[in-house]
Amino acid sequence: MVEFYPILPNAPPAPGGAAEVGGKAWNLMRMAEAGLEVPPAFVLPTGWCARTDPDRDQDLRATLATGIAGIEAATGLGFGADRNPLTVSVRSGGAVSMPGMMDTVLDVGLNAETVLGVIRLTGNPRLAWDSYRRLIQGYAGIVSGLADAPFDALVTTALAAANTTSERGLDFRDLRRLTHAMEEAYARLAGHPFPADPYEQLAGAAGGVFRSWDSPKAVSYRQMHAIPEAAGTAVTVQTMIYGNAGGESGAGVAFTRNPATGERKLYFDFQFNVQGEDVVGGRHRMGGDERLHRVLPLVWDRLAAVSVKLEALTTDSQDFEFTVQSGRLYLLQTRCAERTPWAAVTMAVDMVEEGLITPAIALERLQGIDLKTLTRTSFAPPIPAPLATAQVASLGVATGVVALDPDAVRRFTKAGQSAILVRRETVTSDIDGIAMATGILTASGGRTSHAAVVARQLGKVCLVACPGLVIAETARSCRIGETVLAEGDSISLNGDTGDVYKGSLAVLTERPDAALTAIAAWRASDKHHHPR
Repeated sequence: MVEFYPILPNAPPAPGGAAEVGGKAWNLMRMAEAGLEVPPAFVLPTGWCARTDPDRDQDLRATLATGIAGIEAATGLGFGADRNPLTVSVRSGGAVSMPGMMDTVLDVGLNAETVLGVIRLTGNPRLAWDSYRRLIQGYAGIVSGLADAPFDALVTTALAAANTTSERGLDFRDLRRLTHAMEEAYARLAGHPFPADPYEQLAGAAGGVFRSWDSPKAVSYRQMHAIPEAAGTAVTVQTMIYGNAGGESGAGVAFTRNPATGERKLYFDFQFNVQGEDVVGGRHRMGGDERLHRVLPLVWDRLAAVSVKLEALTTDSQDFEFTVQSGRLYLLQTRCAERTPWAAVTMAVDMVEEGLITPAIALERLQGIDLKTLTRTSFAPPIPAPLATAQVASLGVATGVVALDPDAVRRFTKAGQSAILVRRETVTSDIDGIAMATGILTASGGRTSHAAVVARQLGKVCLVACPGLVIAETARSCRIGETVLAEGDSISLNGDTGDVYKGSLAVLTERPDAALTAIAAWRASDKHHHPR
């Protein structure tokens, strides 16, 4: 087995493809080879995943050090250096995409000395301390197996002390205090200090990411999608790009076409001054695309150009993650976009008309979709005034009873009732509830968060970032604006408009007749040229 592969503009892609290096690294290699803006990186192939105790394996540590040397040469930065320090992200990536099911550790390489080096390098103390506290918090849960609650409580305390509701409202002094508090909490809970050695951090992060292959949510997802247990995940180590570097920085997830409707239009969520996990993790209210167009028009234009180039490279619609640091765009991942059956039909027909794919390829992509029963639903008039209008993550309409957690979804479903999973945020640990629910409604999150992607893949109506939605878990109720709904009360979700209604509404259906006519013509032509 090759120990690692570099991901650099002059390095060829791995000969074993996605099966050897995982889909994430394979596509990074292809993008780098095509001249797109991919930060220097290297990947440990999937074969490492089956090794015993990979985080204590001396071979792993030696391989990581060699890979880091290649990134240092490409960037001119030094891992563990107190001046011009290199920091890295450590990311999972199986051969088959499993959105949000495995773990990522960001900001690896920060310690008491390198955090000062980041300040010298960037002139941005807030960036440095925000990144350091993120490393401790992420490492504690993913690598050391510590509970999230004590660290989340420290963030809550810091927000209250600063009289702000978001981490973005904390200045560098607040974040420095928070970092030191997290160091103390880590030492108390883990029984040893947070590791200062960057190479120890890196080996621990890689081991934690490998172990996440066997996390309960990852196992559930593989069972749901018949992904082999033995496939394993690769680990990609990549130069850290800081979306939390200020007003001209941020992170986003984009689809080259609308994954709910199939419309050929860039569809994305973006948030200024955050790191990528804030976007895909579903814990923050998203948006910002219009502001991005206004504040960073060159980045907006480049995103549009990248969208076209990615489709030309892959001949399919893509779901790609990106970060903007100080006005410069970087691409961190791309994969074939999950889409609703309706969108799949629309995309197939449009791509044939555009000359991107042939009818034969389009027909192959539509296998498994029952075109005879393909419909899109909407509510029949009269339609009452909505309680609120949320962001649409997946099309369709859904009616069911309010269920405030996956256990409630399971209980209502077993009793023969359709359930709407209503949550504060979309998190992939809810996958079992998402799979059973008729629809999903959240107070926070974005259209492109991992859980929203999973909901769309499963064909579930999904509305996110619902304004005025407040959940009272103890009382087993929720409030939308002035309306209180107890668990078990009926609500209706309109995935066309984002509207949320009290009660059950009647449903209408429609068919994509024009697209179906085009598909029928392809099949007739195929039979004519290849008679059975």
